[in-house]
Amino acid sequence: MQYDTIRAIQWQDGKLLLLDQRKLPEEVVYREYQSAEQVADAIRDMVVRGAPAIGITAAYGVVLAAQQHFTQTPDNWRDCVESELDVLAKSRPTAVNLFWALAQMRHVIAANPDDPVNALLSTAKAIHEEDITANRMMGKLGSGLIEANSAVLTHCNTGSLATGGFGTALGVIRQAWSEQRLNAVYADETRPWLQGARLTAWELMQDKIPVDLIVEGAAAALMRSGKVQWVIVGSDRIAANGDVANKIGTYSLAVNARHHGIKFMVVAPSTTVDMDCVDGAAIPIETRDAAEVLNLAGQSIAAEGAGAWNPVFDVTPAELIDAIVTERGVVLQPSRDKMQAMMTAA
Repeated sequence: MQYDTIRAIQWQDGKLLLLDQRKLPEEVVYREYQSAEQVADAIRDMVVRGAPAIGITAAYGVVLAAQQHFTQTPDNWRDCVESELDVLAKSRPTAVNLFWALAQMRHVIAANPDDPVNALLSTAKAIHEEDITANRMMGKLGSGLIEANSAVLTHCNTGSLATGGFGTALGVIRQAWSEQRLNAVYADETRPWLQGARLTAWELMQDKIPVDLIVEGAAAALMRSGKVQWVIVGSDRIAANGDVANKIGTYSLAVNARHHGIKFMVVAPSTTVDMDCVDGAAIPIETRDAAEVLNLAGQSIAAEGAGAWNPVFDVTPAELIDAIVTERGVVLQPSRDKMQAMMTAA
């Protein structure tokens, strides 16, 4: 059994359908998108989230732009689509998959196809399908690092909701569970959007994988108890030296894991690796509205007048990471040379 039933991104009849992750777990709602501007809003507003899923969604957004402009302004469609590419690029700054996917679509446009809509759609579908294939490979590679009768702790959501399907870190967990290597899965709630509580727990429940939620503040105590052997997380951007940007709170987990002798695994497709980014200090970190911290489900939870600092990501130094898993292979104790070797390998 693959424990893999969810597809959050769907292309149907010339339209893009996205599972609205803001509504989970209370409602399962697919929203329809017919323009690149709408897709950019969906990315920005976190209807869709997770670096691989953002890239795939943006690729389909370019198809929607081409559908619109090639029909309405066939002599000027490239300029019009290029402006839409800029709108999509500005939707989220940290996830490098977004820019990688847009670059692939630009290559198609530059090739001057006779039928740009179908050419772009073929590329978007290929990006989507290749992501799922890569996730399954990462699942097998990452699972192979986990000993039998282990338990894991994960952070945020890195499953089918954050990718084309199957997942990165959650894909490893799915694979390890199917191979009967795991006896327990723990997930951080992940404030302020509660991706662990709302999304990861929902995904695992859909696939009949039991999960126990913890608040972030309980992670160190869980590690000290001896109940977990691995922390497994995803990434939104990996620098050339192996530093990793991921959901805020990942750095704390890595520090705690090292102190307690717990292994720390990062799982992400090779498209997340940015070899032009020297180290973690060069990764742009998105900061979002303070209201996300000061409120919960639309209700104020903070004292009136209090401010908030709301970075979405933090950077975990390579020296705190035991393994980076991509579809190209596993990098143990990552370094610049090891990352370069992995990225240039056939």
